[in-house]
Amino acid sequence: MTFRPTTDTDGAIDIDLLPLDRTDGLAGMWTDLESRSDGSFFLSWLWIGHWLALLPPGVHPHLLVARLHGEVVGLAVLCPRVQWRLGLLRTRCWMLHETGDRVFDRLFVEYNGILADRRHADSVTSACLRWLGSRLTRSDELVLAGLTDKAEIAARRAAAQTGHAVQVRLADTTQWVDFDRIRAAGGGGGGYRAGLGRNTRSAVNRTERLYQERGGLDYRVAATVEEALEDFAALELLHQASWQARGEVGAFANPAFRPFHERLIADGVPKGAIRLCRISAGGEPIGYLYNMVHRNRVMNYQGGFAFEKDNRLKPGLLSHVLAIEDSLRRGEDCYDFMSTPAGHKPLLANAEQPMNWLALGPDRLSRRLDAQWRQARGALAETVKRSMRGWFAPAKGS
Repeated sequence: MTFRPTTDTDGAIDIDLLPLDRTDGLAGMWTDLESRSDGSFFLSWLWIGHWLALLPPGVHPHLLVARLHGEVVGLAVLCPRVQWRLGLLRTRCWMLHETGDRVFDRLFVEYNGILADRRHADSVTSACLRWLGSRLTRSDELVLAGLTDKAEIAARRAAAQTGHAVQVRLADTTQWVDFDRIRAAGGGGGGYRAGLGRNTRSAVNRTERLYQERGGLDYRVAATVEEALEDFAALELLHQASWQARGEVGAFANPAFRPFHERLIADGVPKGAIRLCRISAGGEPIGYLYNMVHRNRVMNYQGGFAFEKDNRLKPGLLSHVLAIEDSLRRGEDCYDFMSTPAGHKPLLANAEQPMNWLALGPDRLSRRLDAQWRQARGALAETVKRSMRGWFAPAKGS
């Protein structure tokens, strides 16, 4: 696929896609547009900047820039990657904020899309996706991971306009606790539990009482980078222990996971964008939560919990409830579990929406066969996930 600077025909939006050989000056351009956008945490420079700094060897990112009357109104990073369908057919994929490296991409982007000026967000997103779709050859694909609902609508519209088929590579759901609903019902502060199901509320209160009997329960948010990094290291030990007990590798098996998040924590904690929470009973940690905070939205990215033989103790369930109640007291808008609604998450959330991983490209037999294979694999994975409802959701991307 050959990309050349061009002008989108609707609204005189000029769109370029050029090799990103150096990132000098990109931080200023990105943060300026970010201040004029409503983009997610995963489109913030905090995430994108560290992601670019740690790209694996052999990845060649390209920068998409959309301008309206000379002003930058849209930005995105796309990485080309050659993949083989069914082991036979060569396909060049253009990945939106992913690399195509299956291990590195387990950093797991969500709420993905085009970073766009809020004044023109819908038109910019539509123009960029249509422009990209119109330049796909028969052996190309545009791979769009973890899209926001608006970005997915724009992607499907672009596919229809350019004659491409849409393949759903992964259909998922993101769930969250909408605090406006709780406050409207008079459940601010500690009233969140009153809205939980009877069995869930009973499990939370019983777990809290049993831990209190050990000498008190403490919920602490790391106040410094040093505390946060210590909590992150402790989270890793608990996270890996629970996964290895099930014969799985866990998120930290990705060699990029720890260095990426250590950078993110060091940069994000002073800005209030990263929140490490430690929950202790009788002075002994029972759980850690790694949360991101962006535009008054708290997003749970990872957790590690000290599971015990006594199944009355549910450290993950209690840890999340304490974090939710803390966020309510802080006046934040919601507590987001993000994708993979397994374990206790559906019991704690009061809102949800689809989050899908899509691929756009020409309608070929190989793509249809690949779609059927992915659908069968997804059905198997869903069966396994249901069988593990006593556990918390798998690590992002693992």
